[in-house]
Amino acid sequence: MTAAVRVPLTLGRGIATFSVFVVGYITANLIPLMIIAMVDDLGITQTVAGAVLTGSLLATALVCLATTRWAAGRSRHLLGRVSLVVMAAGFGVAAVIHSPPIACAAIIVGGIGAGGAVAVGGAALAALNNPNRVSGINGLVNRTAVTGVLALIPILGLHMTNAFGIVAVLALATVFTITWLPSAPAVDDDEPSAAHTRTPLPEGVTEKKLAVAGFSLLVMFAVWAIGEDSLWAVSGIMGAEHASLTEQQMGLALSLSTAGGIGAALVLTALGSRLGRTVPTAVLLGLGAVLKLGSCLATDSTTYLVLIIAWNTVYAAAFIYVVAIAAALDSSGRWSAPLLGTYLVGSAFAPLFGTLVTGAVGYVAFGFVLAGISLVLLVPIVWIARLSTRTEQASSSPGQDPSARYTTSVVV
Repeated sequence: MTAAVRVPLTLGRGIATFSVFVVGYITANLIPLMIIAMVDDLGITQTVAGAVLTGSLLATALVCLATTRWAAGRSRHLLGRVSLVVMAAGFGVAAVIHSPPIACAAIIVGGIGAGGAVAVGGAALAALNNPNRVSGINGLVNRTAVTGVLALIPILGLHMTNAFGIVAVLALATVFTITWLPSAPAVDDDEPSAAHTRTPLPEGVTEKKLAVAGFSLLVMFAVWAIGEDSLWAVSGIMGAEHASLTEQQMGLALSLSTAGGIGAALVLTALGSRLGRTVPTAVLLGLGAVLKLGSCLATDSTTYLVLIIAWNTVYAAAFIYVVAIAAALDSSGRWSAPLLGTYLVGSAFAPLFGTLVTGAVGYVAFGFVLAGISLVLLVPIVWIARLSTRTEQASSSPGQDPSARYTTSVVV
C-alpha cells in the first residue's frame, strides 16, 4: 500500500480548504441575525425561528457525521460540490421566497448541504502539513470572515434577502474552489476501498488504539461543547442578574471576545508546531476551567467582563488545538471530518443544559460543574494529543497528491 502522506499548504489548497470549512460553519455564527430576519420578514415567533434554526444546525451535524466516509475518501471533491450547491439552493430559496413553510423548509435543506461542506473541509485540513498551523489559520479565517459578515448584514439591512442570500452566494462561489482541495492520500488501486485512506502508524500504535483515541476525541468534544456553549448561552442573563452587567457592557464583551479569538488564532498560526500540542492543550483546558469558574463566581461587572473575554480567548485557542489533534490523528481526515458535527450536536443541547442547571442549583454551582467537565476531559484529551504527535510524524514525509497540478506554487 502506498504511504499516506500529508502535503504542503499552497495558496490554492488553502483557499479551497478554508473556504469550504468556513462557509459550512457560518450559519451557526449568524443565528442571532437570522432569527431577527425570520421574525420580521416571515411573521413567525422568535420561538419558531429558533426551532427552525436549531433543526438546521442538527441537520448540519448529522449530515457531517453521516458523510465522513466520503469526505475522507475519493468522493471528497464530488461531495464538496454537491453539498455547496444544495446549501446555496436552500438558503437562496429562503432569501427570495418569504412564505413561512417554504422558507423554513429551505433553511433545513441549507443545513443539510452545510453538513457535507463541513465534513469535506474538516477532512481536507488533515491532508495538510503542520496541523497546528493549518488549524490556526483556519480559525483565523473563520473568525475574520464571520466578523465581516456580521458587520455587513446590518449595514445592508437585516432582512431574509441579506441574511440568507449572502450565505447562498458564498456557498455558490466556494463551489469553484473545490478543484483545488487536497485529495485523500492515494494508495494502490488493488487495495480495498476501505483502506484507501489509512495513515501510516508509528511503532507501538495499532489501528484499534488509534480508532479508540479518535472516537473518544469525538465524544469528548461534544461534551466539551455542552460545557463551553452552555456558559455562552446564559452569559448575558447571568451577567445581568449576578454581576450587574449592563447591555452596553455585554455588547463590549461580545465584540472583544471576537477580537480575542482572532488574536488567539494569529498567535497559534505564528507559533505553528513550536510548542507542540500536548502542553498547550493541557494548559488551555486547565485555564479554561479556572476562568469559567471565576466567571460564575464574579459579582462585579468589571471582573465579570474581563473573565468572560479571557475565557472566550482561551476557548478559541483550545478549539483550534482540538481540531489540530483530530487532523494529526489521521491524514485522510477520518477524525477531523466528523469533529465539527459532534461539536454541533453538543452545542445544540448547550442552552437547555445551561438554563436547567442554573435554574436548579444557581450560578456558583454551575461554575463548579463547568470547571469539573473541563478537568475531567483534560487527562484523556492530553493523552490523545500526545498520540496525535506520534501519528503526525509518521505521515509527514514529503509527498505529492493528485490535486497538486491544480495548485499554485506558493507554499505557506
